[in-house]
Amino acid sequence: MAHFAKINKGVVVQVIVTNPEFFDTFVDSSPGQWLQTSYNTYGGVHVNGGTPLRKNYAGVGFTYDSTRDAFIPPQPHPSWTLNETTCLWDCPIAYPDDGKSYIWDEDAQQWSEEQA
Repeated sequence: MAHFAKINKGVVVQVIVTNPEFFDTFVDSSPGQWLQTSYNTYGGVHVNGGTPLRKNYAGVGFTYDSTRDAFIPPQPHPSWTLNETTCLWDCPIAYPDDGKSYIWDEDAQQWSEEQA
C-alpha cells in the first residue's frame, strides 16, 4: 500500500491510501496534483531506516513546497520558525525536559505547565 496526497494551490486537500497498481482508479478530475507521501517519514528521517520521502508525511492543510520537495505542517504559532533541514517548526525556547506536560503560551513566549 502507498499513501498519496492531493495538492491544490500548494495546499494538501486530501490524503489516500491505495495499492499503487490501482492508483489511477482513485484519481479524480478536480484541480490538483497527486504526490506520493510516506507514513514513515518525519523531519526528513524515515523512522524504519528507509529512504525518507518529502521530509514529512502529508496531512490535510499542510503545504507542499516544490523547491524543497517537502510537505510542511501548518505553523503552530507566529513566533515559531521553519527548520530548513526537517521542514518542521522550531519553538523559540526548547520544550522543558522534566517529564511534565506543557503548552506553548504565545503571548508570554514561554512554556506553561498544563494543569490537571
